[in-house]
Amino acid sequence: MQTILITGSTDGIGKQTALELADLGHQIIIHGRNEERCLRTLDEIQNKTNNRNLDFVVADFSEFEPINEMVKTLNSKFDKIDVLINNAGVFLNQRKTNSKVIELTFMINHLAHFYLTYLIFDLLKNSDDPRIINVSSIAHESADFNNHDFQLKKNYSGYSAYANSKLFNLWFTYALHRRLKNSKFKVFALHPGVISTKLLYAGFRIQGSPLNVGAETPVYLAVSNNLNDLNGKYFIKKKPQKSSKLSYDENLQEIFWDYSIELCGLEKEEVERKFSNHSN
Repeated sequence: MQTILITGSTDGIGKQTALELADLGHQIIIHGRNEERCLRTLDEIQNKTNNRNLDFVVADFSEFEPINEMVKTLNSKFDKIDVLINNAGVFLNQRKTNSKVIELTFMINHLAHFYLTYLIFDLLKNSDDPRIINVSSIAHESADFNNHDFQLKKNYSGYSAYANSKLFNLWFTYALHRRLKNSKFKVFALHPGVISTKLLYAGFRIQGSPLNVGAETPVYLAVSNNLNDLNGKYFIKKKPQKSSKLSYDENLQEIFWDYSIELCGLEKEEVERKFSNHSN
């Protein structure tokens, strides 16, 4: 039985992934923005799977402090987390910022997950087979930004902000894998497909494939035993695929890595020490 934390799992692909992993008998930690929705999701999954090894944490990913509080809760309840699925995401047609003046698509889709991964790294390190799975999108191929304007202070569009954030998920995946590749950690990214979710309708006004299709790849990456030679890859339909040429630019990955550290208010030396000082 694995202990699996799935961000953004009170709805959509995250909820379906939680349901299917719970049905396989794993211990699932639901994450959502408010307690009521988390409890409702917990009850629904319990009723459908008869799995009682379920818990939840609450945090609004638009700000750093709720993530800090969420991590305190995780540390108080769990000795280890085996799998982190960074799934939470938004599509915002209007440019909005948080209390740190960070654009919210950038914050929720990328920076919150960068920060969370750093904060719970020791819990992951306690696992025998730790996995970090980042839900990206084929939309990353349409990324459109200026290196000096990652947050689209000029020429904002909801689609560009979303597509860029999905490229940033890949940059994070590849940069993190480079630091962890000689360890027991596995790091993956994926495109779940064009799936009927509230996000898809909000951003694109279309319907897609059913939720169970969207959950196939994250479930596979969370539990499959056949992934040792595929560490650090980007997956579509449970198969490793090439991502965009821009996604493999290591110079941009490292510039963006440092930028993320700065925005999170972290010390670069401490971040690098944590991600390099791991047991094999």
